[in-house]
Amino acid sequence: MLDLDSYLKRIGYSGPRTATLETLRALQAQHPRSIPFENLDTLSGRPVALDLPSLERKLVQSRRGGYCFEQNLLFKHVLAALGFDAAALAARVVWERGEDEVRARTHMVLLVALGEQRYICDVGFGGLTPTAPIELTVGVEQPTPHETFRVVRDPCDFAVEASVRGEWKRLYRFDLQEQHQVDIEVLNHYVMTHAASPMRGRLFAARAAADRRFGLGNGALSVHHLHGASEQQRVGSVAELKRVLESTFGIDVPRGREVDAALARVLE
Repeated sequence: MLDLDSYLKRIGYSGPRTATLETLRALQAQHPRSIPFENLDTLSGRPVALDLPSLERKLVQSRRGGYCFEQNLLFKHVLAALGFDAAALAARVVWERGEDEVRARTHMVLLVALGEQRYICDVGFGGLTPTAPIELTVGVEQPTPHETFRVVRDPCDFAVEASVRGEWKRLYRFDLQEQHQVDIEVLNHYVMTHAASPMRGRLFAARAAADRRFGLGNGALSVHHLHGASEQQRVGSVAELKRVLESTFGIDVPRGREVDAALARVLE
């Protein structure tokens, strides 16, 4: 059973525990600020377990984060404990890809029903993780504490888009077929083991703050201010990379030669 108190303490939430839109918005605003996106385990060849005790041990009890399956499965458990109706969906990431390119389903989001309205909730899309639920209403521009998002048709599926520097960018496509734990386990196995999986070959870390976003791709650290310019700097050594992961993203970097080797590899 989920330790709800520990999760809420981890994200710094002390508000109502009722299944309302206000609660959902507050949780989705706090989660990406407190639990970073990161793929250190897959990058270094360590397995990623998706059972609830493993998710809690890594994302709640330790200063670690995870990628979409870990983040959104944990969030699904939290929402269920609070009385929300939440189902898992699978998505095809199309960020910075051609619109006609067919991509595998390697992302997970949540469909949350509140009365007659439905919302897409996603706390695991790296540097563009939405910090508010997105109403499943086509064509409506929806401001969040960070970017503005919208849902469009694509053409048989739905797609989520974000307004980035004044231009609409498509993030992922999805349909409404519910995915069960066994389905997510299969998708996670692909992401963990397939040679073409970006989670195996590149380091990713991301965290949202109140007025900016932090992103790390291999040795490139980016800071995107909500109402200003973006900054980027290079990280030149494994020791410096560990310091950035600790101080900027709040990650206790796991120890081991395989982790050091993986970090050295992404800096080459």
